Amino acid sequence: MVNTAETRPKRGAPKAPAAAPAPSSAAPAARKRLDAREREQQIIEGATEFFARRGLDAQMRELAAELGIAHTLLYHYFPTKRQLIERVYEETIAGRWDTRWETLLDDPQLPVAEKLQAFYREYLPAILTPEWLRILVHSGLSDGLIPNRYFALVRERLFPRLLREVRRAAGSRSKAKASAREEGLLMAFHGGLIYHLGIWPLVYQQSYTGQGDAALTDSFIADRIRGLLLQAPEIVTQVASARA
Repeated sequence: MVNTAETRPKRGAPKAPAAAPAPSSAAPAARKRLDAREREQQIIEGATEFFARRGLDAQMRELAAELGIAHTLLYHYFPTKRQLIERVYEETIAGRWDTRWETLLDDPQLPVAEKLQAFYREYLPAILTPEWLRILVHSGLSDGLIPNRYFALVRERLFPRLLREVRRAAGSRSKAKASAREEGLLMAFHGGLIYHLGIWPLVYQQSYTGQGDAALTDSFIADRIRGLLLQAPEIVTQVASARA
Protein backbone atom coordinates (compact mmCIF):
# COMPACT_ATOMS: atom_id res chain seq x y z
CA MET A 1 0.00 0.00 0.00
CA VAL A 2 1.25 3.54 -0.83
CA ASN A 3 1.82 5.57 2.30
CA THR A 4 -0.26 8.77 1.81
CA ALA A 5 -1.67 11.32 4.18
CA GLU A 6 -4.93 9.42 4.16
CA THR A 7 -3.36 6.09 5.02
CA ARG A 8 -0.79 7.28 7.57
CA PRO A 9 -1.98 7.03 11.19
CA LYS A 10 -2.64 10.42 12.67
CA ARG A 11 -0.28 11.61 15.35
CA GLY A 12 -1.73 11.11 18.75
CA ALA A 13 -4.37 8.65 17.57
CA PRO A 14 -4.77 5.69 19.94
CA LYS A 15 -3.15 2.45 18.80
CA ALA A 16 -5.28 -0.60 18.21
CA PRO A 17 -4.93 -3.08 21.07
CA ALA A 18 -2.68 -6.06 20.34
CA ALA A 19 -4.51 -9.30 19.67
CA ALA A 20 -4.54 -11.60 22.68
CA PRO A 21 -2.57 -14.83 22.18
CA ALA A 22 -4.70 -17.80 21.30
CA PRO A 23 -5.21 -20.05 24.29
CA SER A 24 -3.04 -23.16 24.23
CA SER A 25 -4.99 -26.33 23.68
CA ALA A 26 -2.37 -28.47 25.47
CA ALA A 27 -2.30 -27.99 29.22
CA PRO A 28 1.00 -28.80 30.95
CA ALA A 29 1.16 -32.45 31.90
CA ALA A 30 0.67 -33.05 35.59
CA ARG A 31 3.69 -34.70 37.20
CA LYS A 32 2.79 -38.17 38.40
CA ARG A 33 3.13 -38.64 42.12
CA LEU A 34 4.86 -41.95 42.81
CA ASP A 35 3.93 -44.13 45.72
CA ALA A 36 6.66 -45.41 48.04
CA ARG A 37 7.19 -48.67 46.19
CA GLU A 38 7.40 -46.98 42.77
CA ARG A 39 9.79 -44.34 44.09
CA GLU A 40 12.06 -46.96 45.62
CA GLN A 41 12.15 -48.90 42.36
CA GLN A 42 12.89 -45.71 40.44
CA ILE A 43 15.85 -45.05 42.73
CA ILE A 44 17.21 -48.59 42.36
CA GLU A 45 16.95 -48.53 38.57
CA GLY A 46 18.52 -45.09 38.39
CA ALA A 47 21.30 -46.11 40.79
CA THR A 48 22.07 -49.19 38.69
CA GLU A 49 22.66 -47.11 35.59
CA PHE A 50 24.44 -44.38 37.58
CA PHE A 51 26.90 -46.69 39.37
CA ALA A 52 27.57 -48.66 36.17
CA ARG A 53 28.54 -45.42 34.43
CA ARG A 54 30.19 -43.45 37.24
CA GLY A 55 31.55 -46.15 39.54
CA LEU A 56 30.66 -46.94 43.13
CA ASP A 57 32.72 -44.03 44.48
CA ALA A 58 30.28 -41.51 42.98
CA GLN A 59 28.36 -39.42 45.49
CA MET A 60 24.75 -39.92 46.59
CA ARG A 61 24.04 -36.19 46.08
CA GLU A 62 25.06 -36.56 42.44
CA LEU A 63 22.72 -39.53 42.07
CA ALA A 64 19.86 -37.55 43.61
CA ALA A 65 20.51 -34.68 41.19
CA GLU A 66 20.42 -37.05 38.20
CA LEU A 67 17.18 -38.59 39.44
CA GLY A 68 15.67 -35.15 39.93
CA ILE A 69 14.88 -35.70 43.61
CA ALA A 70 16.06 -34.08 46.82
CA HIS A 71 19.01 -35.84 48.42
CA THR A 72 17.02 -35.95 51.67
CA LEU A 73 14.40 -38.07 49.88
CA LEU A 74 17.11 -40.42 48.62
CA TYR A 75 18.44 -40.85 52.17
CA HIS A 76 14.90 -41.45 53.41
CA TYR A 77 14.75 -44.61 51.30
CA PHE A 78 18.42 -45.58 51.64
CA PRO A 79 20.10 -44.07 54.73
CA THR A 80 23.56 -45.26 53.58
CA LYS A 81 25.16 -45.82 50.20
CA ARG A 82 26.05 -49.38 51.24
CA GLN A 83 22.36 -50.18 51.71
CA LEU A 84 21.61 -48.86 48.23
CA ILE A 85 24.48 -50.82 46.69
CA GLU A 86 23.27 -54.00 48.37
CA ARG A 87 19.80 -53.46 46.91
CA VAL A 88 21.33 -52.87 43.48
CA TYR A 89 23.17 -56.19 43.91
CA GLU A 90 19.98 -58.00 44.87
CA GLU A 91 18.07 -56.55 41.92
CA THR A 92 20.69 -56.74 39.18
CA ILE A 93 22.89 -59.71 40.11
CA ALA A 94 21.49 -62.10 42.71
CA GLY A 95 17.97 -61.56 41.40
CA ARG A 96 18.95 -62.93 38.01
CA TRP A 97 19.80 -66.36 39.36
CA ASP A 98 17.04 -68.77 38.37
CA THR A 99 16.50 -71.83 40.58
CA ARG A 100 15.35 -73.73 37.48
CA TRP A 101 19.01 -73.88 36.52
CA GLU A 102 19.77 -75.89 39.63
CA THR A 103 17.04 -78.38 38.69
CA LEU A 104 18.48 -78.61 35.18
CA LEU A 105 22.03 -79.25 36.39
CA ASP A 106 20.81 -81.81 38.93
CA ASP A 107 18.94 -83.89 36.33
CA PRO A 108 20.77 -87.27 36.28
CA GLN A 109 19.12 -88.29 33.01
CA LEU A 110 20.69 -85.57 30.86
CA PRO A 111 24.18 -86.03 29.36
CA VAL A 112 26.73 -83.68 30.91
CA ALA A 113 27.51 -81.73 27.74
CA GLU A 114 23.82 -81.26 26.97
CA LYS A 115 22.91 -79.89 30.39
CA LEU A 116 25.91 -77.55 30.50
CA GLN A 117 25.03 -76.23 27.05
CA ALA A 118 21.42 -75.63 28.10
CA PHE A 119 22.49 -73.93 31.32
CA TYR A 120 24.99 -71.51 29.80
CA ARG A 121 22.67 -70.72 26.89
CA GLU A 122 20.30 -69.18 29.46
CA TYR A 123 22.70 -68.05 32.16
CA LEU A 124 25.05 -65.94 30.05
CA PRO A 125 22.39 -63.67 28.45
CA ALA A 126 20.85 -63.19 31.92
CA ILE A 127 24.04 -61.79 33.44
CA LEU A 128 26.08 -60.37 30.58
CA THR A 129 24.72 -56.84 30.47
CA PRO A 130 26.77 -53.63 30.62
CA GLU A 131 25.27 -52.65 34.00
CA TRP A 132 25.92 -56.05 35.60
CA LEU A 133 29.52 -56.33 34.46
CA ARG A 134 30.53 -52.73 35.04
CA ILE A 135 29.09 -52.65 38.55
CA LEU A 136 30.90 -55.92 39.30
CA VAL A 137 34.20 -54.49 38.05
CA HIS A 138 33.71 -51.09 39.75
CA SER A 139 32.96 -52.77 43.07
CA GLY A 140 35.99 -55.02 42.69
CA LEU A 141 38.14 -51.92 42.32
CA SER A 142 36.40 -50.21 45.23
CA ASP A 143 35.03 -52.05 48.28
CA GLY A 144 34.77 -55.59 46.88
CA LEU A 145 31.23 -55.95 48.25
CA ILE A 146 29.50 -57.08 45.06
CA PRO A 147 32.20 -59.51 43.83
CA ASN A 148 32.29 -61.09 47.29
CA ARG A 149 28.53 -61.58 47.28
CA TYR A 150 28.41 -62.79 43.68
CA PHE A 151 31.23 -65.32 43.98
CA ALA A 152 29.75 -66.62 47.23
CA LEU A 153 26.61 -67.39 45.23
CA VAL A 154 28.63 -69.03 42.45
CA ARG A 155 30.61 -71.14 44.92
CA GLU A 156 27.46 -72.24 46.70
CA ARG A 157 25.06 -72.90 43.82
CA LEU A 158 27.08 -73.40 40.66
CA PHE A 159 30.64 -74.64 41.18
CA PRO A 160 29.70 -77.74 43.25
CA ARG A 161 27.36 -78.76 40.45
CA LEU A 162 29.99 -78.11 37.78
CA LEU A 163 32.51 -80.15 39.78
CA ARG A 164 30.07 -83.05 40.14
CA GLU A 165 29.34 -83.03 36.40
CA VAL A 166 33.01 -82.83 35.43
CA ARG A 167 33.77 -85.78 37.70
CA ARG A 168 30.76 -87.64 36.33
CA ALA A 169 32.06 -87.16 32.77
CA ALA A 170 35.44 -88.49 33.93
CA GLY A 171 33.84 -91.56 35.52
CA SER A 172 34.27 -90.43 39.13
CA ARG A 173 31.59 -90.24 41.83
CA SER A 174 33.86 -88.58 44.36
CA LYS A 175 32.24 -86.05 46.71
CA ALA A 176 35.51 -84.75 48.07
CA LYS A 177 36.32 -81.06 48.12
CA ALA A 178 37.66 -79.74 44.82
CA SER A 179 41.41 -79.95 44.42
CA ALA A 180 43.40 -76.91 43.36
CA ARG A 181 43.62 -78.28 39.81
CA GLU A 182 39.92 -79.02 39.61
CA GLU A 183 39.07 -75.55 40.90
CA GLY A 184 41.44 -74.03 38.35
CA LEU A 185 39.81 -76.04 35.59
CA LEU A 186 36.34 -74.81 36.54
CA MET A 187 37.47 -71.18 36.91
CA ALA A 188 39.18 -71.22 33.51
CA PHE A 189 36.07 -72.67 31.88
CA HIS A 190 33.49 -70.41 33.55
CA GLY A 191 35.66 -67.29 33.50
CA GLY A 192 36.66 -67.85 29.89
CA LEU A 193 33.05 -67.71 28.75
CA ILE A 194 32.33 -64.54 30.72
CA TYR A 195 35.50 -62.86 29.46
CA HIS A 196 34.96 -63.74 25.80
CA LEU A 197 31.22 -63.05 25.59
CA GLY A 198 30.91 -60.33 28.24
CA ILE A 199 33.95 -58.48 29.52
CA TRP A 200 35.68 -58.16 26.16
CA PRO A 201 32.74 -56.45 24.38
CA LEU A 202 30.87 -54.83 27.30
CA VAL A 203 33.66 -53.61 29.58
CA TYR A 204 36.61 -53.18 27.19
CA GLN A 205 34.20 -52.27 24.36
CA GLN A 206 36.05 -54.44 21.87
CA SER A 207 34.20 -56.36 19.18
CA TYR A 208 34.91 -59.97 18.25
CA THR A 209 34.16 -61.98 15.14
CA GLY A 210 30.67 -63.44 15.30
CA GLN A 211 29.46 -61.05 17.99
CA GLY A 212 25.67 -61.08 18.22
CA ASP A 213 25.31 -64.28 16.19
CA ALA A 214 23.27 -66.70 18.32
CA ALA A 215 24.43 -69.78 16.40
CA LEU A 216 28.09 -68.81 16.78
CA THR A 217 27.59 -68.07 20.47
CA ASP A 218 26.20 -71.59 20.85
CA SER A 219 29.32 -72.87 19.08
CA PHE A 220 31.62 -70.88 21.41
CA ILE A 221 29.86 -72.41 24.43
CA ALA A 222 30.02 -75.90 22.94
CA ASP A 223 33.75 -75.51 22.21
CA ARG A 224 34.43 -74.50 25.82
CA ILE A 225 32.41 -77.41 27.16
CA ARG A 226 34.22 -79.83 24.87
CA GLY A 227 37.57 -78.53 26.07
CA LEU A 228 36.46 -78.80 29.70
CA LEU A 229 35.35 -82.41 29.34
CA LEU A 230 38.46 -83.40 27.37
CA GLN A 231 40.70 -82.14 30.18
CA ALA A 232 38.56 -83.56 32.97
CA PRO A 233 39.66 -87.23 32.88
CA GLU A 234 43.35 -86.42 33.26
CA ILE A 235 42.87 -83.92 36.07
CA VAL A 236 40.23 -85.92 37.96
CA THR A 237 42.21 -89.17 37.66
CA GLN A 238 45.43 -87.54 38.86
CA VAL A 239 43.61 -86.01 41.83
CA ALA A 240 42.03 -89.36 42.72
CA SER A 241 45.41 -91.12 42.47
CA ALA A 242 47.09 -88.53 44.67
CA ARG A 243 44.42 -89.02 47.36
CA ALA A 244 44.52 -92.82 47.21
